[in-house]
Amino acid sequence: MASADRVRAARNVVVIMTDQHRADVCAREGFALDTTPHLDALAGEGAWFDRAYTSSPLCCPARTSLLTGRFPAAHRVTTNPAMRLAVADDDLFSTARGLGCATALIGKNHTWLTKDDVDTFVEFSHGGQISGPRTDAEAEFDSWLSGLRHRTSTEPAPFPVELQNPVRIVDHAQNWISSLAPDQPFALLLSFPEPHNPFQVPEPYFSQFPIADLPRTDTDATALEDAPFSWRYLHDLGRAGEEDYDERVPRARASYFGMLRLIDEQVRRFGEFLDERHLSGDTLIVVTSDHGDYVGEYGLVRKGAELPEVLTRVPLLITGPSVVAHQGPRPEHVSLVDIYPTICDALGAPIGPGVQGRSLWPLLTGTAGATGESGTDDVHGEFRSAYVEQGMGGLPYTAADLPDPMPGLVDNGAALPPSFDELNAVTQSGRRRMVRKDRWKLVADELGSVRLYDLDTDPRERSDLAGEAGYAEVLVDLLTELASWMMRAEDPLPVPERGYRLKTDPRNHRAPYRV
Repeated sequence: MASADRVRAARNVVVIMTDQHRADVCAREGFALDTTPHLDALAGEGAWFDRAYTSSPLCCPARTSLLTGRFPAAHRVTTNPAMRLAVADDDLFSTARGLGCATALIGKNHTWLTKDDVDTFVEFSHGGQISGPRTDAEAEFDSWLSGLRHRTSTEPAPFPVELQNPVRIVDHAQNWISSLAPDQPFALLLSFPEPHNPFQVPEPYFSQFPIADLPRTDTDATALEDAPFSWRYLHDLGRAGEEDYDERVPRARASYFGMLRLIDEQVRRFGEFLDERHLSGDTLIVVTSDHGDYVGEYGLVRKGAELPEVLTRVPLLITGPSVVAHQGPRPEHVSLVDIYPTICDALGAPIGPGVQGRSLWPLLTGTAGATGESGTDDVHGEFRSAYVEQGMGGLPYTAADLPDPMPGLVDNGAALPPSFDELNAVTQSGRRRMVRKDRWKLVADELGSVRLYDLDTDPRERSDLAGEAGYAEVLVDLLTELASWMMRAEDPLPVPERGYRLKTDPRNHRAPYRV
């Protein structure tokens, strides 16, 4: 429940989540194609971050982190198959319900949540709708989508755009909100399964960004020659599992960008609906994604290997009541784990035990007690860095460990070539931790390997500076930052009924918070 010293700034909250949405492929970040014009405009009305990071670059761990405000090492969902193992106290929906909000999860779930955890539950996947009634036409499209088996369609989807997941998900969301009493507050997770593979889209989006006009990637498959084994394995797995894998990468890229434009138009449609209902002024809107996609970099598509920026950095923009518009991207380093405590703050609810994320509300509203002209700067360097986890544990696999056939291939019978899963024992083996601070990025693993990158001069992380002369001070600083984060990410649950009294900050900031 809301505490006496907190003000409820928003009646409603909507989290719009995409899946596998790379942060930098938009005009507001300087990309050559205008993939998301509406989201770019929406970012200008509130706050957006170009240093926002996932908690882990795969679906279930990241989504669990968003809902609980906890890192994977704490909530224990470190792989997709572990989604039922989530450990938390409160979460976004339980908090919203406690405040009297109607709740709905419409779209992709891929967490421990079930229909009993929300008032309305309409689930979609990468194969279409999997709960709730659907028409014969929708069922036919869903069957076709599932039949793509996560691959790249070389032709436009042979169905009208009205059958695509994003359109149907927005339809369900609008119908649900329309069914509520006018004074009923609500919390909605509007979750698009796209632009995740299968890479498919109908006209006009299929031809929206012609292959001949695509900007070149910064790297290609030759970059894998010096990459860790899991990267090369991922490329070999793709070639073994999909005919003409390398030749289809440009088509996958073009469809990926077309899928983004389709999503963008559906977000615009949903926003217009909120405007028509006079709900926009009372509704906090958060737009983000669980992780990114290679989108052709390193000759790869999808995700899987390690912690590159293309997978770990995610879009994040926030608009709504009390959110101060900020010119350009905010400079702070933030995380998906920060979204839940931020929503708690906006709804006037305390941040519960076990939550590790930090509320962004003082930054968003200009109440941080700042050092700069804007009055919205960071609190004592609280957001000077961001932290990411990856790996299921155990020893990392090497080429010497691999049986034949390659792990990650699934035999679908003689009629079909094997499908492949980029998230497998090889790409997810071991443990890696990452910290981003200023222009620097550090990646460390459980075997003691440490890599240091200068993202200003080396955005695709090709040149490891950890062993180079002149970088010792930077390396020590980043290692110290990483150690601090790893201790901060340790699980404080369960909180004993009787015991020592923990010193905490009301917004989970490390430094004492002062208005």
